[in-house]
Amino acid sequence: MIIIRDSKYKYISVFNPENGQGIRSGVLDEDMRDTGEDPFMGSFPELLDIGIMGSCAHGRSGLCLKSGVECYQDGLNVSQPDMTLEDFKSVIDQCKGRTFQVALGGRGDPDMHEDIIEMLAYARENNVVPNFTTSGFGLREELMPYVKRYCGAVAVSWYRSEYTLKAISMFLAAGIKTNIHFCLSSATIDEAIDMVENKRYPKGINRIIFLLHKPVGLGTSENVLRIGDKRVKRFFSLFNEAATADKAGFDSCSVPALLNFAGGIDPLCIEPCEAGRFSAYISPDYKLFPCSFEKNPKYGVSLRNRRIEDAWNSASFGDFRKRFHKACPCCPRRTSCLGGCPVVPSITLCNGKIIERQPPHLEAVDAAEAAALF
Repeated sequence: MIIIRDSKYKYISVFNPENGQGIRSGVLDEDMRDTGEDPFMGSFPELLDIGIMGSCAHGRSGLCLKSGVECYQDGLNVSQPDMTLEDFKSVIDQCKGRTFQVALGGRGDPDMHEDIIEMLAYARENNVVPNFTTSGFGLREELMPYVKRYCGAVAVSWYRSEYTLKAISMFLAAGIKTNIHFCLSSATIDEAIDMVENKRYPKGINRIIFLLHKPVGLGTSENVLRIGDKRVKRFFSLFNEAATADKAGFDSCSVPALLNFAGGIDPLCIEPCEAGRFSAYISPDYKLFPCSFEKNPKYGVSLRNRRIEDAWNSASFGDFRKRFHKACPCCPRRTSCLGGCPVVPSITLCNGKIIERQPPHLEAVDAAEAAALF
């Protein structure tokens, strides 16, 4: 077990690196008793999303669009150098003993990085569990022993293709805990309902993780789900049944919809957006952002001359966190969802009328597409 005792914000987090189970206490009083109040943030990110890929060969060929997924990183038009092994090791050195997991991603499949094996090994050897998400296109069999040895879990993006199923089969055959990442949008929600109702997902997977479509990068506003869409209620209501919920997972962007339509789920099992509170994103060009969907350069703090902790405590991150404090101040459920997405309100699936927040940067969205959940 890995234990973080945060003396500044007065809470304790415990994480099991073998099965991915974790728990965070409430704020503790002077006698170490749980007050029942959730801590707002930590002194250091417990989860880091690391963009090790700066470019995507598949994206330039239109692979994502052909599969029905509109890449939020815009791999079709944007290209940067991949993160260096030296920069990655520097991140892990700073995270040791302070961060439970890292989710490897970026603009392309992490398994295509030339140093992927060294990165996975270095993270795990320093007691930081690495996970990653891949399209599965070009996935190599020779990576399986290393993924099995070092990763907590992997996720395969649901690209509706032969290579998708092949990658899932490859991971499962190697005994690797495997999830599916399904981008939930206006164009795909009917398919999602069918998959859940009729259990039309590959046998042997750990979970199918539903990630809300966001109008970022190649993502279009037309595919954003709306609270008035009857299919939204039907889909999220499916998870009131324990047998259905047991195989599913969601990004934190889905929390308002779960609170509205899946009352059978214990609210204690639901975590609101942790962007800039307990998680953050490091871009391929070595900048810390509150989340991987935040595109406003105002919130990207370079790590070339600053440590992660300094960037985490910077004025830029402080400004970002103000969004949570201003959102839905009178809503009785605000502690459960913190107002939904802190960056693009249009994806927040809530019919509440009490929403007060400053207009966000239009190109950005929230955060916690927390890669491969255990």
